[in-house]
Amino acid sequence: MKKLAYLLFSFVVVSSSLFAQEQAKPQGHTDQNKFRQLKDVLATPNETRTASGAPGYAYTQQKVDYVMDIRLDENNDKIFGEENITYHNNSKDHLEYLWLQLDQNMRAKDSKTPDANSESFRSPFNGPQSFTKSNLKDRFDGGFNIEYVKNENGSALSHTINRTMMRINLSKPLAPGEVFKFSIKWWYNINDINVDGGRSGLETFPDGNKNYTIAQFFPRLCVYDNVEGWQNMQFWGRSEFALEFGDYDVKITAPADHILEATGELQNPKDVYTKEQLKRFAKAEKAFTDPVFIVTQEEAEVNEKGRSSKTKTWHFTANNVRDYAFASSRKYIYDAMAVNINGKTVMAISLYPKEGNPLWEEHSTRVVANTLEEYSKLTFDYPYSKAISVHSERQGMEYPMICFNYGRPNEDGTYSERLKRGMIGVITHEVGHNFFPMIVNSDERQWTWMDEGLNSFVETLAELDYDPNFITGNLPKDIVPYMGGDQNYISPIMSQGDYVYQFGPNAYTKPAAGLYMLRQTIMGPELFDFAFRTYSQRWMFKHPTPEDFFRSMEDASGMDLDWFWRGWFYTTDYTDIGMKEVKEYYLTDKPTEQAKEQAKRYNMNLEEYDGKLIYYAEAENGVVPSDAKNPSDFAVLNDYLATLSAEQKATLKAAPKHFYEVTFEKPGGLVMPIILEITYEDGTKERKTFPAQIWRYNDKEVTKVFKTEKAITGFVIDPDLETADVDTSNNAWPREEKNNFDKFKEQVKE
Repeated sequence: MKKLAYLLFSFVVVSSSLFAQEQAKPQGHTDQNKFRQLKDVLATPNETRTASGAPGYAYTQQKVDYVMDIRLDENNDKIFGEENITYHNNSKDHLEYLWLQLDQNMRAKDSKTPDANSESFRSPFNGPQSFTKSNLKDRFDGGFNIEYVKNENGSALSHTINRTMMRINLSKPLAPGEVFKFSIKWWYNINDINVDGGRSGLETFPDGNKNYTIAQFFPRLCVYDNVEGWQNMQFWGRSEFALEFGDYDVKITAPADHILEATGELQNPKDVYTKEQLKRFAKAEKAFTDPVFIVTQEEAEVNEKGRSSKTKTWHFTANNVRDYAFASSRKYIYDAMAVNINGKTVMAISLYPKEGNPLWEEHSTRVVANTLEEYSKLTFDYPYSKAISVHSERQGMEYPMICFNYGRPNEDGTYSERLKRGMIGVITHEVGHNFFPMIVNSDERQWTWMDEGLNSFVETLAELDYDPNFITGNLPKDIVPYMGGDQNYISPIMSQGDYVYQFGPNAYTKPAAGLYMLRQTIMGPELFDFAFRTYSQRWMFKHPTPEDFFRSMEDASGMDLDWFWRGWFYTTDYTDIGMKEVKEYYLTDKPTEQAKEQAKRYNMNLEEYDGKLIYYAEAENGVVPSDAKNPSDFAVLNDYLATLSAEQKATLKAAPKHFYEVTFEKPGGLVMPIILEITYEDGTKERKTFPAQIWRYNDKEVTKVFKTEKAITGFVIDPDLETADVDTSNNAWPREEKNNFDKFKEQVKE
């Protein structure tokens, strides 16, 4: 009878569905599940870049060597250079031309960079200085002046300049394995960074002294990739550089009373340092705890009062670096200390004028050392012999072995905690760039986040190691205002850097916060660290792409993270997970209305099962009736348990007395783990984390049942703000009702 009724019921359902299909056939759709694989977005693996994220057997990259003679003209603020370039074609392709970057041309009088930026009229009421700069001052005459481009034999070499790019027109294609040598002579006017801006340039002090932080100062080769071709996108001033690795031999001639540091190993220390300075440096090479002064503040203050008319030449060589930079001034204080990187001694060095003290002598070199140690733990051992932090009032920029950093105290030497944090943060960040992208050499011109975002993530861990209470600004909670903001001004992380809105949050904070979330919440430090180290070591001194990073992280961890990459990197969706409903249930031996309805549907007589069924009844307004049953009250349950073996009984847990059904909703577009804190009636707390895959069948809401011995008094989703949830008003049960005063305060803020 029951079986017949069930079949009859099924027939009705099927007939109804067939009738519905005749009325309107369902429409097809593409797979929009948040957990679908990312293969529709990622580049197809090949023999150069494998599906594991590692370089393939056919991977190649070019090599470019430079021999340069550089002259710094302090009297006229010009820099002159001659360079001999050797280009090694390691690709399988025949190259018809070579492309070089002329970054300084962004500052040329005919530069299109200012023309590409929107501007508004600046009122004279902003002050005479502002008005003069905006409306009366002529544009700075920067940009390269190319005196010649020659073949190895001295003959003129055909070339074409297209703004910030120069094409070398080869007389015949450069075959695989061949080498091409040529030379360029050039000069340009050095910009004052406090007047004309810029990533490199000079700073002028009131007494006329200069602080030169010089980079992007020579024509240098673009990256050629045998899959993507030349990276010859114009430099508009924001997205930085993709460069080839090579060996450098550089001589820099500067005023004789200048202290100078640069990328590479100094070849002639006895020609440029005093005997006392050399003795101090030898002492610093054994000082692993505190910095040693090579040039003291007292000595720097004496030195800055002179003006030598003589010059001296500093000779450096650097192997396997992708760029070159230097800093020079007679004002520099110089301190250094040794850092132990897995048994190898690396020198942490700082150069700064007295205007940087006392902040710089207290922190700079120590921060450099800490950065090298922490980054090496998470990636690979720092391979170079030194890392240099140079103080400049308004800079934060990185190059191999050397970086320029802000953080200037007030004239009386006082400084705020915020300024100190800013200086520590920028030094950590810029020194960290030695790893990303100076060694793991991503294409920042195209994918800014692979440089800035990965670096900001490791920076966060290094800062917290330096000071556990450090306010990093890169945690998931810090990105909430951006992700929950106006969608008209938010771009996906996977956007070319020159056109993204809100560049800082997009390229720095959001990638860093996402990776922090992956490490702390989704993967766990052990799995994440192994995978991140694998990626870093696979691609050190090579040119990785986003696909290489995504695939390496999955390949080395054994985790499918396509849902995370798609949501966090390719969309502007945000996290918003809340509790839609919490229902409490209790046990009863009396049939509930729901049970009666179900019995009626299947033509069951509940009286036949009297005393043999356990019913779940919903508590009304959280009130459980006094006659609610405990599991031990049911004889049929106890009879069943008595039949179990000792081993089977050992697997059973204590019988629950309280039952809660929680419905989670997800108004936000991102899927994330559900981190739940449960508070019990006795005040104890418990954490449960449900993986992101809980949303795989229903992207809107999911339900979980909690069976406990103790009554639950509260649930909180994401209590430590780990998932960048943009709306926490729906994260707690019972809901926190705001009083009128709280509402008034919010209105006042708005």
